[in-house]
Amino acid sequence: MKQFAEFDGTKIAYIDEGRGQPVVLVHGFASSAEVNWLGPGWVKTLTDAGYRAIAVDNRGHGESSKPHSEEDYELNLMAGDVVNLINHLELEIPHVMGYSMGSRITATLANGIGQQLGKIVLAGNGYNMIEGGFDSIAIRDGLLAPSFEEAPTQIGKEFRFFADQTGGDLKALAACIMAARTHIPQSVFEEIQNETMVIVGTEDTVAENGDKLAEIIPKGHFEPIPKRNHMNAVGDKVYKEKVLEFISA
Repeated sequence: MKQFAEFDGTKIAYIDEGRGQPVVLVHGFASSAEVNWLGPGWVKTLTDAGYRAIAVDNRGHGESSKPHSEEDYELNLMAGDVVNLINHLELEIPHVMGYSMGSRITATLANGIGQQLGKIVLAGNGYNMIEGGFDSIAIRDGLLAPSFEEAPTQIGKEFRFFADQTGGDLKALAACIMAARTHIPQSVFEEIQNETMVIVGTEDTVAENGDKLAEIIPKGHFEPIPKRNHMNAVGDKVYKEKVLEFISA
């Protein structure tokens, strides 16, 4: 992976493969560019289709810097990392796709510099970005528990298990979940002018009401990923086909 340093010394790691129109990939919470995009075949899918795939490790994840303060994970800062990566690589009109937390970052990005972007894909997230979803405090407490077995709630255990699997920095992730899970005003989505696809697995119980979210985005539309949940939708063939069809149209 490659890296560049932010103005404050934060190091952001990224994968950059292929040629053609760039597609920037923003992964989900407790994941990484490798886990979310490289392993499930997204980088290969995009480069084989003639695109340049740039997959970022969000701060607190993968090979990027991992601060332990909540204020370091506000959505505008995480979106700013992607803006700075786009500028660092001098990308022209890149498409951007986020998954789960990555959709939160991508929506914030599109609201800020949408005129510099191509098409937007908000995957693995829905209207719950506006009205709220699962308990961030329970997830934080699970991440900070002495062990997986001692996580106090089921959702805390689930996220602790995933973080342990991916080798995450538990303190960094605990700070991130509290800051990056804040509700996003509906106006952020109403002001996105890019062509936008919202795509969610039909069995996803983490992302709620993707169709409702797409309705409030001026150029938005919704696509389901049949028989897939939040975890196994990531590498799904139908998901990939629908994204390629959308960005190539």
